[in-house]
Amino acid sequence: MKKKKVVVAMSGGVDSSVAAVLLLQQGYEVIGLTMEFFALPPDICDQPNWRSYYSRGAGERAKEVAAKLGIPHYFVDFKAAFEDYVVKDFCQEYFQGRTPNPCIRCNKFLKFDLFWTKAQQLGADFIATGHYARIEYNWRKSLYYLKKAKDKNKDQSYFLYSLTQAQLARILFPVGNYTKKEIRQIDRQFGLASADREESQEVCFIPDQDYVRFLRERNPQAFQPGLIVDENNQQLGNHQGIAGYTIGQRRGLGIAFSHPLYVIALRPAKNEVVVGPEKSLYRRCLIASQVNFIVPPPPKRFKAKARLRYRHQEAEAFIQCLNTTKIRVEFLNPQRAITPGQSVVLYKGNIVLGGGVIDEVF
Repeated sequence: MKKKKVVVAMSGGVDSSVAAVLLLQQGYEVIGLTMEFFALPPDICDQPNWRSYYSRGAGERAKEVAAKLGIPHYFVDFKAAFEDYVVKDFCQEYFQGRTPNPCIRCNKFLKFDLFWTKAQQLGADFIATGHYARIEYNWRKSLYYLKKAKDKNKDQSYFLYSLTQAQLARILFPVGNYTKKEIRQIDRQFGLASADREESQEVCFIPDQDYVRFLRERNPQAFQPGLIVDENNQQLGNHQGIAGYTIGQRRGLGIAFSHPLYVIALRPAKNEVVVGPEKSLYRRCLIASQVNFIVPPPPKRFKAKARLRYRHQEAEAFIQCLNTTKIRVEFLNPQRAITPGQSVVLYKGNIVLGGGVIDEVF
């Protein structure tokens, strides 16, 4: 039988490198494809201690791994798409007083959409990445399930809720059934020289993670001074732009008060930052839009566990579908710092039901 062809998204890091190894061992015809997402200044790209796999040497490392494994390797230029789908949205969300998750949009629009288009041009039957997640097919229900990874500390299923049944049918997550320790051991076994590299950072296109500086450089006019007020609309201080604040923030408020204060809301229409005691951070309900259900939801109100951030402990909640792309989530217990712009992801055990972007909190 003809071998199935898999195009692997190779970043030069340990996870995608070992993904290629595992697929070769499973008998696939493997091709490496490295996505070029953006161009950074040479003085940044050349720094060996810069952790993101988008540094100058990342593509070369991927190419070296492919050569060592004896597989073809190519580059694809996604710089313009990354700017349009990820960076611009990241900035716009902050300017509107929201806190976005750029990794989720990158997965949705680039890694599992545009990447598949390019992979098809190489004759791919499947695409694969180094994500820590698992895909299982339920023959009785004729459904693909997206499930948490074996390594719960590395599980990345939260970032993948936008995947559809059609996409899951052509995606492979080879490292999802392994722990990170096991993946590093395989890397060393094959001498790929990526096992001891540090993890890529949270926001790959902001090397120093100073997102306020990044946003200010992109659009200084968006940083308009305004008022910091309490829950009773009493002025407590001034801010230099709501893009510099996020829900739950305590440091950097510039306010001397008798007890600790936290950002509990942002009012872009009034250009106000609202602060209050920690107890005011707790909310019970939210409305999410841009919702995608990987598996069909129950027709009525149903119970699930919901995760509000990547590292958030899932909490029990009742879910109500308001329409095909909007849900209401009501937690059994109030949750801390529910943040518009972030994503809420629904789980039933290890299975990802779906998720959406938080719009309203109350």
